[in-house]
Amino acid sequence: MDDSKESEISITSPSLSHPTRWWSKNTVAIVTGANKGIGFALVKRLAKMGLSVILTARDLKRGSMAVEELRSQGLLVYFFKLDVSDPASIFAFVAWFKDHFGALDILVNNAGVSFNEINENTVEHAETVMKTNFYGAKLLTEAMLPMFRRCSQTTSRILNITSRLGTLNKVRNSGVKEILESENVGEKEIEGVVRKFMEDVKSGRWVSEGWPELWTDYAVSKLALNAYTRLLSKRYQGKGLSVNCFCPGFTQTSMTRGKGTHSADDAALFAANLALLPPHHLPTGKFFLMPTTTTTSTAAAADHHHVLLNCSKL
Repeated sequence: MDDSKESEISITSPSLSHPTRWWSKNTVAIVTGANKGIGFALVKRLAKMGLSVILTARDLKRGSMAVEELRSQGLLVYFFKLDVSDPASIFAFVAWFKDHFGALDILVNNAGVSFNEINENTVEHAETVMKTNFYGAKLLTEAMLPMFRRCSQTTSRILNITSRLGTLNKVRNSGVKEILESENVGEKEIEGVVRKFMEDVKSGRWVSEGWPELWTDYAVSKLALNAYTRLLSKRYQGKGLSVNCFCPGFTQTSMTRGKGTHSADDAALFAANLALLPPHHLPTGKFFLMPTTTTTSTAAAADHHHVLLNCSKL
């Protein structure tokens, strides 16, 4: 994916009274890593829109508290403890989902970790970062694929929360770049790139091998996730499932120690717009980038009829 080919796309801001509304309380959405930050804000927004939303978090206490806060506001939100870095936790969640819901409309892979300070770059926790940000999202997606509702009137959707740090122009290793740029890149090739990175980390060659220079392990995890998004979008094109990426940009969350150009609510507004695009306007295989500046509050932005996002092909 190359973000040098970005273009603006206008998307309609969803509202409860909008004539293109396609969802109802029977529309089921899952948001991972959602006890705080963008995930929590997105669960709140989707629930306010009238969907049935499942909030997942790896911490039982924090997840339960987040759901109780939303339920106290009269919102329809469910909770299940889910650590996407743990396959057993994913399987337990899937079994619970089958028993309680059975059909899924929206999956937002938001769970992610980084152990770097803003101006630091360490790969000490590279294995955990990769297990969570790439393998976790991939394994959960694959486990949920059979449960997506396939209906031409609505179209199910996957939205992977990613980062511009994981775009191909951040990679200086020509061999890696060539592999991921290939139109026929497959899961084996993507996972092969991840294994090479981990080998370079263990051997101390991660700097000299041309990997992204900023937040390296996080960037590579998103690089792999972006490539996997492109693969899935091609695989399910025309089969009732849309798969896209969204980079929320420099958002004020715990990951950035509260620094950023906009709030988690601002980012959640744009993510909700993407997740709820009307089926006839819903693309697939796209990389959406949050605008670099926000001049209005989330409340004001919610009243706007259109939102402009930068969009490029994966």
